[in-house]
Amino acid sequence: MKNPLVRLLSLRRAVIVIVALPLVVSLAVMAYAWPASRIAPRDLPVGIVGTSEASQKVVEGLARSKPGGFDFHLYADEASARSAIKSREVYGAFVITPGSLTVLEASAASTSVAQLIHTSGQQLAAQAAKSAAKEARDADETSVRSKAGRAKVGRSNAGRAVAESSAKVVVTEVDVVPTSADDPRGVVFNSAVLPLTICSILIASFLTMSGIRMPRWRRVAELVAACTAAGFTAYLVAQGMLGALPHEQVGTWAAVSLTMLAISATSAGLITLVGPAGLGITALLMVFVGNPFSGVTSAPEMLPKAVNTIGQWLPPGAGANLLRSTAYFDGNGSEGHITVLALWCVLGLTAVALGRRTRPAPDASPVQHPDRADGAVSEAPVASETATPDSQPTPEGPSESPSLMLEASPARSHARHAADH
Repeated sequence: MKNPLVRLLSLRRAVIVIVALPLVVSLAVMAYAWPASRIAPRDLPVGIVGTSEASQKVVEGLARSKPGGFDFHLYADEASARSAIKSREVYGAFVITPGSLTVLEASAASTSVAQLIHTSGQQLAAQAAKSAAKEARDADETSVRSKAGRAKVGRSNAGRAVAESSAKVVVTEVDVVPTSADDPRGVVFNSAVLPLTICSILIASFLTMSGIRMPRWRRVAELVAACTAAGFTAYLVAQGMLGALPHEQVGTWAAVSLTMLAISATSAGLITLVGPAGLGITALLMVFVGNPFSGVTSAPEMLPKAVNTIGQWLPPGAGANLLRSTAYFDGNGSEGHITVLALWCVLGLTAVALGRRTRPAPDASPVQHPDRADGAVSEAPVASETATPDSQPTPEGPSESPSLMLEASPARSHARHAADH
């Protein structure tokens, strides 16, 4: 008859293979695919230069085309709008003048947002030209009716043509903060976050699960040193070989290292607190939540608001935005991201330094034989898995158990002592 325990284990394995693993795979796919399928502007900060009627029409046009998509900031002149873009207050701005529309953007902040702002500018120019042409036609028809002269019709038709031609709006696009010439689409930058996350977890697992005993302060020091060195090599590849991080070399290196330390410290702290299960928790939190919720391929404001909030409070999202700020914007707008990363570092390293301590393995203690008067000790013999000839019972009689032999030893010694006297 089959053992019930074996049947239970077989059933458990079947449930894991048929139900649990496909469920995990489907959740992983949904974690990456669902935010990507919901990309759209949500309170995306953009600037509007001027307070004229034309500027008001631009605001109305953007609000009508994408309700709730933009958060408008008004600026007095183009210079103020450029300064706001470089300070990461807005992603772009629209400068409206009679007969022209200047679109200010920053592809370094997000190539997808820059494309969105460019497309919106083209749509606004087309709507403005159409509205101006309609107004010109209406004004011309009113003039013809009021004067009611046939001689004036030819001249009014010519005036209508001139008005329609003058209603065209010229669109000028200016990239205030462009991406690197070696990475114009930001592909290298966007692709670097996931491998940095995975490698940071691997560093933590190697240092905390290697089985080598060491003081906790030394493990903390090793984590800091490993992430600093790994951040430097990652920067050398991204900039030295691929040219994707062109500015603020030391600050960019520090941003990469701080991001890796925040992820590694969190992983090491969880492994210290809960054991190997902490590795799985970190992978779930950083790889399957933090990375797709980071908004690195688009922008945080392009994701659903809950996803945006969660992503920016996790190291991958905060690290990606910090890296943009240091590599392209002279560190502007980086204070909040540094605070988030520092918080994760402190929590993780504190868990490593003060977490649970594994009990040392018990050492083999010497055994004192009671039949020795001098108190000599000898180490307890190690039981062998296979029997040897010396361990078999002798033909003179049955073997005695160790406890009976220990109890009989004092009596035998007393008997020998009496015989000698």
